[in-house]
Amino acid sequence: MPTPPAPALVFADRYPLYLANRPQFTDATLAVTDKASGEIVTRVARAGAAQVEAALEAAHQAAAALRAWPAWRRQQVLLQVVAALTERRDALARVLAVEAGKPLSAALGELDRSVDTVRIAAEEAVRLNGEWLPLDISPRGEAYQALVKRVPVGPAAFITPFNFPLNLVAHKVAPALAVGCPFVLKPASRTPVSALLLGEILAATDLPPGTFSVLPCDPATAAPLVEDPRIKALSFTGSPAVGWALKAKAGQKHVALELGGNAGCIVDADADLDDVVARLTAGAFGQAGQSCISVQRVLVHADLYAPLKARLVAAAEALTVGHPLTPGTDVGPLISEGEAQRVAAWVDAAVAAGATVLCGGARDGVWYPPTWLEGVPTDAQVSCGEVFGPVATLAPFTDFEDACRIVDDSDFGLQAGVFTRDLHKAFHAFDHLEVGGVIINDIPTMRVDSMPYGGVKASGLGREGVRYAIEHLTERRSLVLRHAGRLG
Repeated sequence: MPTPPAPALVFADRYPLYLANRPQFTDATLAVTDKASGEIVTRVARAGAAQVEAALEAAHQAAAALRAWPAWRRQQVLLQVVAALTERRDALARVLAVEAGKPLSAALGELDRSVDTVRIAAEEAVRLNGEWLPLDISPRGEAYQALVKRVPVGPAAFITPFNFPLNLVAHKVAPALAVGCPFVLKPASRTPVSALLLGEILAATDLPPGTFSVLPCDPATAAPLVEDPRIKALSFTGSPAVGWALKAKAGQKHVALELGGNAGCIVDADADLDDVVARLTAGAFGQAGQSCISVQRVLVHADLYAPLKARLVAAAEALTVGHPLTPGTDVGPLISEGEAQRVAAWVDAAVAAGATVLCGGARDGVWYPPTWLEGVPTDAQVSCGEVFGPVATLAPFTDFEDACRIVDDSDFGLQAGVFTRDLHKAFHAFDHLEVGGVIINDIPTMRVDSMPYGGVKASGLGREGVRYAIEHLTERRSLVLRHAGRLG
């Protein structure tokens, strides 16, 4: 497997955590590694119970001051973040590439999406509109009318994953700042530097003291973020097992969960093969498959199955597996060797149960090559579980409605893709697939950062996409007005 290039990385020797807007070093640290080589590239301050308690109290105390801020000031802070992310784009992308193991091209793409996310939040900060509501629906309401506005729920806690360590942080932090919610963020321990650099950017603004804390720490130390009643909203992105367990402990908080998936994709007989091959290849193997909406289960109309299979295999074998900073790398390492071993074990189990490896299928350390499988039993983990690696399955179908039922035969329901030129089939999929999003003529991996995004069933609860996250972080408050008599 590829030898890592000579390091020319933009890492400090160590990074502070951020407690109540201020940097703080601690005696305890977390090591951050180059995911390709396993070498330690930096260390970050690790929070303990005292820092978590201080952050919770600071957020609680900051809530009134931040709530009183006018919209234009919240917008200005977000625009400062946009400018800083844009200015530091290349350096931040190299940090992302190394700490998360994603090819530099993908890291630059994540930076650009993060800018979009924060820019959208800046726009939404000044259009948190309410409504006027007539109440004269019957004689008893004839003298009444109401105004309804949105108000911030208060301090929020955010827990984020390793696979998009900047943009998925932005999807929580930016809406909170747009509406005026203080927050405490626990970034993924494997990829904390991106979030800490965002903390550095926020620390240079004039946010009220205590508005934000960024605390790398272990899950046990972070437990108060879930359980403490001073936190009014919890947003978690990660595994279903952890997410649903946190919800059970969250008490009266608003809870949003962005969890896993095993996204299905249907390719109908009228699909454009060139387009389908390019999109499925990107969706299955981009980010080394480490995305909850990675293409995992592909159902192809029998008339196209043989030619599409041959072209998908050729496209997968043409991808370059390499170090994230090596130009031309398409597929980087998995986040750890343990995860690569798990993916290999799932593929081996599927093969033992009768599946055929069409390409790939041989682990090399932290790397797993792009792998297509066919003949996979539906109860194999690579089909019914979430692979979270560069592995996808192929199967033929003859009836479109049957294909939809197969896609729906899953504990998950995040997004699904359907390639078809038949409008009736597109609407059938939209009406019947039990998922959070149906993507027509593209892969389920497609996400624009302004759209509502989230799942059903085991895939989660609530929606992100800035305007939709704002709904989770606000409550409606009504002012009812009674007209008691005549003027004069």
